[in-house]
Parts: sequence; structure tokens; C-alpha cells
Amino acid sequence: MDVSQYLEIFIDETSEHLQTLSDCIMTLEKEPENKDTINEIFRAAHSLKGMAGTMGFKRMQHLTHDMENVFQEVRSDKIKVDSAMIDLLFKCLDAIDSYLENVKASSDEGTEDNELIIKELNNFIAAANGEAPAKEEAAPEAAKTATAGSDANDGKKKYLAIDFTDHDREAIKNAEESGLKVYGITVHIQKECLLKAARAFLVFKAVEEFGQIIIYSPSSQDIEDEKFEFDFSFYLTSEEEFDKIAAAAKAVSEIEEVEGELVKYDTILHLTETAGEPEAPKQEEEHSAEAEKPAPAAAPKVAKPAAPAANNKKQTVAKPVTNRTVRVDIEKLDALMNQVSELIIAKNSLVSISASESGNFESQTFHEQIEYLERITTNLHESVMKVRMVPIESVVNKFPRMIRDLSRKLDKKMELVMTGEDTELDRTVVDQIGDPLQHLLRNSADHGLEENAVRIERGKPEVGNIFLNAFQEGNNVIIQVGDDGNGIDTEKVKSKAIERGIISEEQAENMTQKEIVNLLFLPSFSMAKKITDISGRGVGLDVVKSNIEALGGDVEVKTKLGEGTTFTVRLPLTLAIIQALMVEIRDEKYAIALGSISNIEDIPVEDIKYVQAQEVIHLRGNVIPLIRLDNVLDVEPKEEEEERLTVVIVNKGDKQAGLVVDNLIGQQEIVIKSLGNYINNSKIISGATILGDGEVALILDVNTLM
Repeated sequence: MDVSQYLEIFIDETSEHLQTLSDCIMTLEKEPENKDTINEIFRAAHSLKGMAGTMGFKRMQHLTHDMENVFQEVRSDKIKVDSAMIDLLFKCLDAIDSYLENVKASSDEGTEDNELIIKELNNFIAAANGEAPAKEEAAPEAAKTATAGSDANDGKKKYLAIDFTDHDREAIKNAEESGLKVYGITVHIQKECLLKAARAFLVFKAVEEFGQIIIYSPSSQDIEDEKFEFDFSFYLTSEEEFDKIAAAAKAVSEIEEVEGELVKYDTILHLTETAGEPEAPKQEEEHSAEAEKPAPAAAPKVAKPAAPAANNKKQTVAKPVTNRTVRVDIEKLDALMNQVSELIIAKNSLVSISASESGNFESQTFHEQIEYLERITTNLHESVMKVRMVPIESVVNKFPRMIRDLSRKLDKKMELVMTGEDTELDRTVVDQIGDPLQHLLRNSADHGLEENAVRIERGKPEVGNIFLNAFQEGNNVIIQVGDDGNGIDTEKVKSKAIERGIISEEQAENMTQKEIVNLLFLPSFSMAKKITDISGRGVGLDVVKSNIEALGGDVEVKTKLGEGTTFTVRLPLTLAIIQALMVEIRDEKYAIALGSISNIEDIPVEDIKYVQAQEVIHLRGNVIPLIRLDNVLDVEPKEEEEERLTVVIVNKGDKQAGLVVDNLIGQQEIVIKSLGNYINNSKIISGATILGDGEVALILDVNTLM
């Protein structure tokens, strides 16, 4: 069976499970006794294990299996969660993430076994049980033999022959007392099935939607290694009826039969007493030994599915494209489908008119249909844009872990508070905004926040606050990243800039606070006293600025010494379709994004003043510099100066400028096309669009003009 076709799905779902694990472990660190979080971690690790096993990634499978074992013990209250365990779990996540990156790059998980991490996990279990793994190798075999004998000789339903530990019985008793139903279930797999383990894990995943599995038979390790015939048993606690659970299990391909029934605690107790009390400790030992034994190098049967993946690797020359899928709300798709249906109706109407009226396209009916078609296409554009929109949560949810690691590395107490994670951006923007935001957060942690002792001395809370707020404002999304630290010392920035020869002392005296702060965005400019693996090389804020401007956005800084700093990132909602104002400069047409336009003014030439050789106008109490686009674009000047100028007032944050144009054409919805390598030396032009008459109009980037 070729599983390579499921590679992209595996990558997407593994990324989601890793993020779930990261979030849950962060929660667990603050709430070690939170049973819901512990169960969620167990389920995510279990799902990862099953997926890895299905794809033939044995190393990933073994690591997640050992994680699952640890959390089985945590669920049983045999292991208490502490900081050492949390650190180890994050090591596990990093290792799994490394496997995933290898899979993305080459369709193979690599050769790293992570034996040290697996050993640490097993040591946790061994310490909790007070037992050495090596002494218990024979116990599981004995237990398995006893179970097998029981199955063969008694002729009972397989799930009735499972040996229970005291913990298992207690779990079933508690479930029954809380009103849950306990089902004993045996699943029979078709004899022709080649991937028994994969089918078993798919069944487990299906039934866990309805409840929680208490115990397996055979053990989960034996199922992974396909050391079982064509059936397996388990006990499930659930609120649902058995028929519903059985149907979900039966829906998995190559499942022949699902048998089971409601089992009472008294029945299980009777079965255990009949079997004899000495059997329970054996089962207990089975669990322990199963968890502690080292992961096998490879299981012959399960390794078969890996072969197609290896073949795929040989055939693939380029790196596989990842992140090609977007999960879309069904309501958005319904709206899109409705618009497409309307478009078909409009098309049919136009065809009917052209046929019945012999090409008379001057009729009122025809013009009504054209207007109808225009409305539909506009709505269709909006629907497609909404489908492309994804929450920025997919980018920002990795930052709490990063801040935790930085807190330990820098020896500063800090916490990250995030709001507006559900704010939506175009997928292409979301994919590229992660690195700039990461730079800003690292900057806040390293440079922004003071040392713990300094904060206490200044009367601030010892734990520093770093925040990330996101919200929509018109056609833009605003992301604020800041801290309550020391703020930016502009005097030190000036001194550093003078020392580096970037500015002179005379220039420094005339600079505003904002101009001084903007020096931080210059390449190779750094205020760090020493170079570390976190900062100090002068590569960071300049990259942030260039990346954000490449997305059509801008970044501003507000700071107050002793109180903190806030970086405000402004981004367009989409890079695909925008509303634009079409203008004319001589014989050429240009587009200006409507979101950056404040208003349009008709200015008499005599109202133009000069400030430091710069043309300005005085408008409603504000002094606004004029930018003559014909000069910027190197267009031949007019032979005769007009008495009045058409000026488009544009915004960039709190800055304004007036763009002088010849004529206004009107507002239009345009589709942005990249220029590729045709024009790569001019930042004034951000792209191009094709107009209705086939003419190409260039799109002006307001951010670079101001």
C-alpha cells in the first residue's frame, strides 16, 4: 500500500498535534494537577503515534509511544508533573518537530533515534515504579501466555479475558459511578489486511471521539509491532450507545466485525476474582515493563509501508511544497458556491439576450444584466477573499513556548499576553509575518525588559509583561508588540549613531525622537553591549522593516523611557484583490490602494509654500508635504503649469503626504499581479494590474514614497 499520497495530510495534522501538545504542556506547567490537560496530551501523543505508525515513520512512532507511556503513568497518579518533566517533554516536541522537518524536506524522518530522550522518558517510569526495566522482561511474556491460554481454553469473548490492574478496576468503577457506560469491545480485522497496526490505530482514533479507552489487549506496544492475530480488545467509557461506537469502528476500512456489550463493574470484579488475585500484579508489571523496555530498532511487518515513501523520495527531485491546504468554514464555502451559481444564471441570461435580440446590446435588459453581473463578480471576489483568510493564530501560537525558553535563557521572569488571535489575514500574508513578529518579541524579551532586580528596585512587578495584540482596522490589520520594560533611551541611540558615523552631532541635535528611534531600523545597527545567540549582530529590526514593507505594510515605534515600548505593525488584509483609486499622470495610468488614501483636494498653486526647500500645503491645521509623481516617476514635465493641482492625500501611520496627479479616473477593484524580475530595482512600484481594456496599470507603493 502506497501511503505517500497522504504525506501532505500527515504533515498538516502532525503540525496541529504538535501545537496542541505545546499549548497543553505550557498549561500543564502552570496547572500540574489539571486532569483535562493531561488527558488532552495523552490523546494528542496517541494520535501522533498512530499517524506515524501508519506512515511507516518508526522513530517518530517509538518516541511518541514513550511519551504516551509517561502520561499513562501521570494519569494513574504514579508520576507527578514537575519542571524536569516539562523540560523533557519540550525536548520530545523539538525532536518530533525535527522529524517533521525531515519529512517535509525529503519524505523521510531521518536517522536520529533520540535514544537519550527515550532513555530519560523510561527512567521517569522506572523511578515512579521503583523497578528496573531489565528485571521485568519475562513478566509480560508470562502475562501474555496466561491471557492467550485463557482465550483459547475458556472460549469466552476476548474482552472478557482481559486481566485488570487495581488502577484499571478503579477507573471503571469511577466511570460507572459518574454515570458513564463501560463497554467491552473486540474488533476483528479482515484476514487479507496488510496493515493491521494501522487499522487498529484508526479504530482507536474513531472510538476515542466518543469516550476514553481504559485498557488494551494485547498491549499497545504489541499492537504497534503487529504481535497479534486479526483481533484486538479494549474497554471504553462513554456516554454514547454501543451501536453508534460500533458503527464508527466498523467504518474503518478492512474491519470485518465489531462485537461488544455493556459491562458492569461487578462483572469485571467477578472475572478478576475467578481468575485469581495473583494475576493483577502480573498485568501491572506488564504495563510497567511495556513502558520501560527500549524501543525496537524496527519491526519487520510495520516497516513495509515505509518502502513506498522511500521510493517516493528517490523520484522527487525538488522539496515538497508544504502548507498548501487551508481549512475553511463550511459557511464560507456555501457563500462561495451560491455566488458561482448566481454567476452561471447571469451568464445564461446574457446568452439568451444575445440570441433573442440578434446582438442588440443597447437594450435596457442587457444593461440590467451587466449591472447584475458586476454585483455578482464583486460578491464573488469578496467570497474568495474570505476563503483565503486564515486566523493569525496559526503563526502566534508558537510564541508562548518561545518566550518561556527565552525567560530561562535570559534568567528574566516574563510572561506573554496575547489578544486577537482570531483576527484574519490573507494566507500569503500570514505565511510571511511570522519571522518579523518573532524578531520583535525577542527584542522585547532581550532589550526591552529589565533584569528582575532592576524591576523590583523601580517598583515594577518582578514578572515582566510582553504583549501581542491584533485587530482589524478598515482594510488593514494592526498587530501591536510591546513590553512594560525600560523603553528606548534615545540619548544612547544618538551616541551610538554618532560613534558609528551614521549621523553627525549637528544632525543629532535637530532630530526628533521619532527620527532617532528609526535609526534602530538601519542595517547592522545594534544597541547590544555584547553579541549572544539571541541578539547583538545588528540583524533584526532592519529585516523586520524590509519584510513588512515587502508585504505592503509599515511599522511604527512608540516608546517612553522607564515605561516600555510598543511596535505597531500595519498590514493589508490581502495581497490578491484590493480597492484602488485609478489616477493618470500624463498618458500613463497608475493605481493607489484605497486603504492608504485619506481624501482628495483641489489645491490652488498659490497656496503652495516652501519649508526647507520642500513644497508643502497647509490643510486644516496640518502641514502636508507635496510629492510630484511626475518627478518621482521621471515623466516629462508639463509645458505649462496649471493654476490648480489635484492632490491625493495619503496616510502612512500618523504621517501624511500629498501626491500630485494629473487626472482622477475613479475607484476600481483590481487584481494585483507580481512583476517578478521585470522591475526589481524600484521600490516605488509594488505590482501591476490589467484593466478592462487590456491595458496594464502600475500600482504605486505609498509606503516607499513617504
